[in-house]
Amino acid sequence: MTDEPPLRRRAAASRTGNDTHHPPSARPEPSDAGTEPTGSESVPLTAPREGTPEPIALPEHLAEVVARFAAGTGPVALDAERASGYRYSQRAYLVQLRRAGAGTALIDPLPLPDLSTLDAAIADAEWVLHAANQDLPCLAEVGLRPRRLFDTELAARLAGFERVGLAALTEHLLGFSLEKHHSAADWSSRPLPQSWLTYAALDVELLVDLRDALDAELTRQDKSAWAAEEFAALVRTGARPPRVRAEPWRRTSGIHRVRGPRAQARVRSLWYARDQIAARRDSAPGRVLPDSAIVAAAELDPKDEKALLTLPGFGGRSVRRLARTWLAALDDARQLPDDALPVTPTVEGPPPPHRWAERDPAAAARLARCREVVLRIAGEHRLPPENLITPDTVRRIAWQPPEEITESTVAEVLRGFNAREWQITLLLPSFAEA
Repeated sequence: MTDEPPLRRRAAASRTGNDTHHPPSARPEPSDAGTEPTGSESVPLTAPREGTPEPIALPEHLAEVVARFAAGTGPVALDAERASGYRYSQRAYLVQLRRAGAGTALIDPLPLPDLSTLDAAIADAEWVLHAANQDLPCLAEVGLRPRRLFDTELAARLAGFERVGLAALTEHLLGFSLEKHHSAADWSSRPLPQSWLTYAALDVELLVDLRDALDAELTRQDKSAWAAEEFAALVRTGARPPRVRAEPWRRTSGIHRVRGPRAQARVRSLWYARDQIAARRDSAPGRVLPDSAIVAAAELDPKDEKALLTLPGFGGRSVRRLARTWLAALDDARQLPDDALPVTPTVEGPPPPHRWAERDPAAAARLARCREVVLRIAGEHRLPPENLITPDTVRRIAWQPPEEITESTVAEVLRGFNAREWQITLLLPSFAEA
């Protein structure tokens, strides 16, 4: 797939004088896929092979990168760094690329928010990402949308590996260890430290080598067609932003302790007050006011600033400065008429499985049989059950099966839940019988 020599083999040869390691396609064997390698120690990878590039921040420098990558060959490795836990948005604060013949580029999307020229330059190439569903939405925001991709994390899941993190896979298949201690850093800060830039460059350093090793393993296991269907589905849907929940405040951590609709109204009012501030500041909501503070205030309903500031989570200076905002939100909830208080939401889809035996014993039995089928088939093919079929799909079809249960009707229902053809082929006819 690429004319760039595999890094693992080149480095191993330089250390020993000859290549005594197994090629990636020879490891793991069918009986030990997903286990840790034994018999050789991994080598820490501390610097990119051509050195750490400076971030691209000027249009003229971006044009040079575009020309380089258009002239490169083979797949393009991509990654993006966000600032989850620090910022409200999930935008990309650094974009990393690597391609044979083009080297590695780090692009700062703050001064360069439109990378559509780069997108056009690499449109015909296969894009290689790790956990693509995490990065595709923020890459789409800057104009980067793959036409073909290879997801190394998803490939590893299909191949039966137990540990599918980037560092674990590169150590297992390529013999190099990557440090991941900057993964939770605040990538929105500027300037970015040199050690962070090196970390970011190394995230794409091995991706194409890893892609080739995993592709060989999928071929050996006769799973390449499955992976192709999964990757095509990611291309179609992966860039979509997450679905907006109707009542996002209900996901406040610890809300299960808040009893009664009036107290829940206080959670709701504080949650939206915090959300507005977080969006305006582009700050992670938990850095504006922690969930634990919202729950504490909802439970005790403080009426004045003195009572509010004694609660857990309200002691920080930035939180105290907003005391009037929090008290106003609590007062708004206090003034609501009863008919404006939160009500138990209508559950979309089947009820929680633990209630099935009481509400519909036949459905509970169907669910148990379907789960047994999924676990058996997933085990036979060395797949995580959730990659064979989503648990939500199993619950929905067991709760409300087609009126006439045949392989054809069950297959049609599975397609309606976006099951891929390889999944349907594996599940039928056992799933229909269940």
